Amino acid sequence: MADKTEAPLAGVRIIELAGIGPGPFAGMMLADLGAEVICVDRPGGNPWAASGHGVMFRSRRSIAVDLKSSGGAEIVRRLCASADGVIETFRPGVAERLGVGPADCTAVNPALVYGRMTGWGQDGPLASMPGHDINYIALTGALHAIGRRDEAPVPPLNLVGDFGGGGMLLTVGMLAGIMSARSTGVGRVVDAAMIDGASALMAMFHGLRGEGTFSENRGTHLLDTGAFFYDVYRTRDEKWVSIGAIEDQFWKDLCDALDLPDDLRHNQFDTTRWDEFRDVLGRRIATFDRAELDDLLLGRNTCYAPVLTLAEAAAHPHHVARGTFIEVDGVVQAAPAPRFDGAPATKPGPPRKPGADTRQILSDAGYEAAEIEQLITSGTAAE
Repeated sequence: MADKTEAPLAGVRIIELAGIGPGPFAGMMLADLGAEVICVDRPGGNPWAASGHGVMFRSRRSIAVDLKSSGGAEIVRRLCASADGVIETFRPGVAERLGVGPADCTAVNPALVYGRMTGWGQDGPLASMPGHDINYIALTGALHAIGRRDEAPVPPLNLVGDFGGGGMLLTVGMLAGIMSARSTGVGRVVDAAMIDGASALMAMFHGLRGEGTFSENRGTHLLDTGAFFYDVYRTRDEKWVSIGAIEDQFWKDLCDALDLPDDLRHNQFDTTRWDEFRDVLGRRIATFDRAELDDLLLGRNTCYAPVLTLAEAAAHPHHVARGTFIEVDGVVQAAPAPRFDGAPATKPGPPRKPGADTRQILSDAGYEAAEIEQLITSGTAAE
């Protein structure tokens, strides 16, 4: 019988060639699920990973290696010999030039899963070009679809490209690759491109467009602020609340709770009047403070929630009850997700200083004490 007291990925080892954005996010997801993730940092660390990325580097051991040296590449290859997977976030061709590409690493471990995270993908006319989340989601059509009618597209932070379409896609790819490798003994190369992931996240909207029910005019649809009953509204105390009362039973309950006119109750899907009804609903909500609406709608089937700041979210009773947020080394952050029956939640540790575990990781990889000293003295490795 399977042991459910261990984390789901206990026994899995991942070598993460440290980058920024989606790569660290995938490493965090895998570490949160119980994998041992060894982060290969550059000596001194990546300055771009210093701000905001710390949380995503939780629960790793860190070794600092100069990958531009032949000895540094050899260290990575030796680590790969006992690993299940590698995460790499360089532009196409860079890992190969450094001697840590898929062919280099699978030569020492044929069952290795090599995960490659890029924006444009490993091939295509733009493969070698720089870019960021906003560019990737722009090219896929996702950015064009987000925003209000007759206004500019609104970048949704870097959730769609970097994290949902990038890091999460790579995580799924790594897990699928590891499952395949364990059944076949042969590893896989995972080409996780943010343009592919962002496109996958838009699957439903491609389907709607194919049916002829999705216009290219943003801010006119059911889920993009076009519908007055699926939108955000300002309260009397200058805060915000969200309304998502799409289904009839939820809409009617909201109408009852807010004492809305029968005209709204019976003509919810009359798109010609959505702007008119938005004004009526907005004026009604503006007669309440947000806390009053919280109390009024508590326990009612209205699909309502206050729009909380990050600080407010961490203190909300529902999140407190579930332990949705945790504090690690004085920093409030999301707890590991998803959750599994039987296994206790992993307890993330704070990010380690780049190179904090260099000596121990080298020793675990079979380097002798004199070799370790020589690697550090020469600058091939650092602590």
